[in-house]
Amino acid sequence: MSYFDNIRTFVRVYELGSMSAAGRDLRISSAVTSSRISQLEEHLGVRLFQRTTRSLSPTEHGQSFYRGATEILAAVESAEAQIVNVTEHLKGALYVAAPLGVGRRLIAPQVPLFLAQYPDVSVRLRLTDRKVDLTTEGLDLAFFLGQPEDSNLRIRKIADVPRVLCASPDYVARRGMPEDGDALLADRHECINLRFPGAAEFQWRLETPEGPRRFAVAGRYESDDGDVLTDWALGGHGIVLKPVFEVAEHLKSGALVPVAEKTPPVPVQMACLFTHRRRQDPKTRIFMEFVIDRIGAAFWQAG
Repeated sequence: MSYFDNIRTFVRVYELGSMSAAGRDLRISSAVTSSRISQLEEHLGVRLFQRTTRSLSPTEHGQSFYRGATEILAAVESAEAQIVNVTEHLKGALYVAAPLGVGRRLIAPQVPLFLAQYPDVSVRLRLTDRKVDLTTEGLDLAFFLGQPEDSNLRIRKIADVPRVLCASPDYVARRGMPEDGDALLADRHECINLRFPGAAEFQWRLETPEGPRRFAVAGRYESDDGDVLTDWALGGHGIVLKPVFEVAEHLKSGALVPVAEKTPPVPVQMACLFTHRRRQDPKTRIFMEFVIDRIGAAFWQAG
């Protein structure tokens, strides 16, 4: 067990606010995590955290040491990155997040191809439609649809992804074909919505002759899983707003049909999010470029 391991463990405990969470992130036990923090405190001769049975918070010494510790880790990662750039030999784990639909259809198929080229790299792919926090969740990069809230992170835009409002022919036969967003509201159409804890917006942004406009649609069907929304639409339960690439096969087969075509959805940005520090890691950059090069055409093929 090295002094550097103790520093790395301290940083994760500080950022996650929990011994057990840091242990899970570092793939070590809570006992090992606690032992490393104790060894570091003994070496420094100060308390880094105030501990109670229910909480853990950094002391003034801990806050000061965290600033220096992150600089140490950044310097080591930068030095390692320079060596890797010289040797062109990538190794280590990559922690990647993506929305469910994007991850399943676009990102996951590229992982085996990437790992075949870089046998000493492993990829930990986490799929969720909720917003993720790169720092607290220990992620190297996250693919996403929309606009991130954290301005402290860096963004690599991939494409403006076309979207579509669609429903099953059975739903349209029962409820009628809405021509535009106003008809969605006036005729009280059943609108199927993506919703997850902490979601701040519950509106559809559509293109109108006067420009983009938000429509406060409503419906009885909500889920935090985008594929569940598609299944409900296929079952004739309502209208769903989806990226075209996620429902392209259903549109082609006629299982879903476009609706409200006079006011189509505003395209959504797809991008990659990463921290300034993580950007120095060549395997993060190379994986990002590898995936982007291979998925860029998918949006336009689907459209």
